[in-house]
Amino acid sequence: MHNLEPILIFVRVAEMGSFTQAADFLGIQKGRASTVIRKLEEDVGARLLHRTTRSVQLSEDGKAFYERACALLADMDDLETMFSGEHVALRGRLRVDVPTGVAWKAIIPTLPDFMARYPELELELSSTDRKVDLVQEGFDCVLRIGPIGDDSLVARPLGQMRMINAASPAYLARMGTPRTLDDLRSQGHRAIHYSQNLGAKPYGWEYPLEDGSGYASMPLAGALHVNSVQTYEAAGLAGLGVMQAAYAGIRPHLESGELVEILPDLRPSPLDVALVVAHRRNLSRRVRAFMNWVEGVMTPYLQ
Repeated sequence: MHNLEPILIFVRVAEMGSFTQAADFLGIQKGRASTVIRKLEEDVGARLLHRTTRSVQLSEDGKAFYERACALLADMDDLETMFSGEHVALRGRLRVDVPTGVAWKAIIPTLPDFMARYPELELELSSTDRKVDLVQEGFDCVLRIGPIGDDSLVARPLGQMRMINAASPAYLARMGTPRTLDDLRSQGHRAIHYSQNLGAKPYGWEYPLEDGSGYASMPLAGALHVNSVQTYEAAGLAGLGVMQAAYAGIRPHLESGELVEILPDLRPSPLDVALVVAHRRNLSRRVRAFMNWVEGVMTPYLQ
């Protein structure tokens, strides 16, 4: 093998389980990807992928080859930059995902500094409120708020995001200000329900247990169900109900008086925040630099 391109193509096909998706991601023709993989299998003397009309899966030999290939690519990335120093611009493509609200309010406003520091880096920034599949969708790193949801992933914990209860002054003037959990029901309050998938069962109204042993939730009627953090905040500002939101996200609205904190002694549990990669071999210099930068950006928002 004269270069690492076949290895890179193989790894991407293996991770995405598709020649078409891998070729699109790498910006090459599907036919070229197929040809390169066939030649690679001839060179190593083993079938690396099982191909069907519907899927592409690693063979047993392919699984072993994949592990070594990932390690090789990570090592080559480090070798290319080991004498360059941290001040040298990063090169290549970096694909990351962050929650939409964090992208708008924290990442994008400070991103010019990162891009100026590494002008040769090609950054692909996805922002979504769903949990993306790092391997299948080809992400190098994601910022995850809440449970990681997959024990096979490697996480770097950053801290916790404080959550509070809030509502608009107009809503409270109309419905009354709750002082206790019982007030939420007796005064007829309605919650704005957020979930990533519309139609899913609402999470309920979360509150701390009196003995400090944890948190519980109680059902609370809702007038509106949304699946976007931005829509959730907008609904709260419009006076459509009470809400439980990250303090960092709605702080400007609290400072302006557009939203008011309620039940301050009954705040919901804080959310864990972590940077996540598929495995430790994903920690190339590009990924490490981005993770270190994001950690600094997120520090003011965490407790």
